[in-house]
Amino acid sequence: PLDQLRKPVSTLSIPGSMKTPCAGNRETVSAACTEEAGIALVGVHSEYPRYMEERGLGGGVCKGPGTIQGGPGQKHKPNVGYRLGRRKALFEKRKRISDYALVMGMFGIIVMVIENELSSAGVYNKASFYSTALKTLISVSTVILLGLIVAYHALEVQLFMIDNCADDWRIAMTWQRMSQISLELLICAVHPIPGQYYFLWTTKLANKNKAIGGELVPYDVALSLPMFLRLYLICRVMLLHSKLFTDASSRSIGALNRINFNTRFVLKTLMTICPGTVLLVFMVSLWIIASWTLRQCERFHDEEHANLLNSMWLTAITFLCVGYGDIVPNTYCGRGITLTCGMVGAGCTALLVAVVSRKLELTRAEKHVHNFMMDTQLTKRLKNAAANVLRETWLIYKHTRLVKRVNPGRVRTHQRKFLLAIYALRKVKMDQRKLMDNANTITDMAKTQNTVYEIVSDMSTRQDALEERITSLEDKLTSLQTQIENLPEVLTRCLTQHQERVDQRRNFLHPDAAATGSSSGLPTPAPPLGSPLMLPHSSFSFRSVPSTSTPAYPWPASPILPPISSRTPHLVPETLLPPSTTSAPTGVGPAASSSSSSVALVPTTANSSFAHSFGTQ
Repeated sequence: PLDQLRKPVSTLSIPGSMKTPCAGNRETVSAACTEEAGIALVGVHSEYPRYMEERGLGGGVCKGPGTIQGGPGQKHKPNVGYRLGRRKALFEKRKRISDYALVMGMFGIIVMVIENELSSAGVYNKASFYSTALKTLISVSTVILLGLIVAYHALEVQLFMIDNCADDWRIAMTWQRMSQISLELLICAVHPIPGQYYFLWTTKLANKNKAIGGELVPYDVALSLPMFLRLYLICRVMLLHSKLFTDASSRSIGALNRINFNTRFVLKTLMTICPGTVLLVFMVSLWIIASWTLRQCERFHDEEHANLLNSMWLTAITFLCVGYGDIVPNTYCGRGITLTCGMVGAGCTALLVAVVSRKLELTRAEKHVHNFMMDTQLTKRLKNAAANVLRETWLIYKHTRLVKRVNPGRVRTHQRKFLLAIYALRKVKMDQRKLMDNANTITDMAKTQNTVYEIVSDMSTRQDALEERITSLEDKLTSLQTQIENLPEVLTRCLTQHQERVDQRRNFLHPDAAATGSSSGLPTPAPPLGSPLMLPHSSFSFRSVPSTSTPAYPWPASPILPPISSRTPHLVPETLLPPSTTSAPTGVGPAASSSSSSVALVPTTANSSFAHSFGTQ
């Protein structure tokens, strides 16, 4: 079972190039030809008969393990070539059957009309042999027509099975297809039966003071009128014989554009190619058929309708939506026919107006020629009008400045002509503007397409440039974000370096405080960020402030450096100065012993004093 499931769904779906060919006259059969056919998903039950049989063709085919079948009437293993050939043959056969069905339908209608006209003219009655013979002929043609319709739909089912690779014909029998077959059989089965049968037809006579009248009417009237519905076969024949339907290239293009080739599409193409002919044939056929059916409905109750010309007159005025009212239908059958004629006539009138207006309209080439001719004429008129303006201007100047005696009448005449020439020039320019506006409405499609293509190309180029700029902007934003993320670390490193430089300067300026801090083992506290010592390039002057604290021990004298008083006399505590110099200004006098005073640094605003004193010392 697994091997069978791995095989193709159906042999119809296998291309011919993938199948192993085998001929009936070969003695040896390859292993590929001996494989059994796979189980098709569309044909579940293997006991269902397959419809594809090759009749009248020679050559054997592979049909089972180690078997070759040949000769007529035996089943083949179809490939793509076989399917295409079979499909083409079914198309041709369907076309012939449709033609035969139309011939049988038209034959029955013609015989029915002849039989009714002969009986209404009094040539024979319904019980005569001639009437029975004609009705029998109608019945025989109807039976043949029904058989042809069944055969036509059988071919439709076979084509469906070939197109969809189906093995069972019951798959194609959907409820839509069965409804269509039943409706066609019902329409074509209606016909007058042999014999003489009557029924009482009662109606209100409008031409006879609305009196109620009843007449014995043959059943042939009710059974003959529906036979005109068989004319739908004309549309089917038109479809099957249309070049759009039979041409493979046209069908391929339609399939690519998802166009369904049906009767409506064919009628649209005919209305586009020859609309006048189609409308004329349709209107004349409808006029004749409606007139005859109206006569059949009304001739038993009203003598005026017994004449075919009166019925044609009533149909014509109803079709054209005029309705004089001199002749009116009496029966519901006639009223229904006239109502249908009025509705169809309104539609045909609208179509006729559209067709006439389309015929009267200039084609694209004619519009181009007309615009060119009009532009040439307007150019000539423009030149003439401009020349007239210049001429009248010169004449006015001549008769006013170049003559000894001015003639006012002649001057006024030339002035009037000058104004008329200006008006003519303006009118010609306006006509040229209108012509250009009309020419813009019939712009060539190729030019419009090129313009649109250029606009789209420009938009695409600009979009690419914009995308590149956005990408570069994103890169810049990414780099900026990275720099912002690294900013705290950089600031921390800079502040640390700055703090180290401040500490180095403080140690240089205050070696005693640094020594005290180092000897005590405590770190020297850093000054706050707002302290003046944080600014390396600022200059400050300091003064001594007495303090109550006493240093732990005096700063030892250095054998290399000069004494403190000689280096920074303004920073020496007052307790270290001699008593005689206490009242002296700060920073004056030799160093003294330590006292209970501390140094407080107070900044001043004189930058030059600090630099001068430091340099002097």
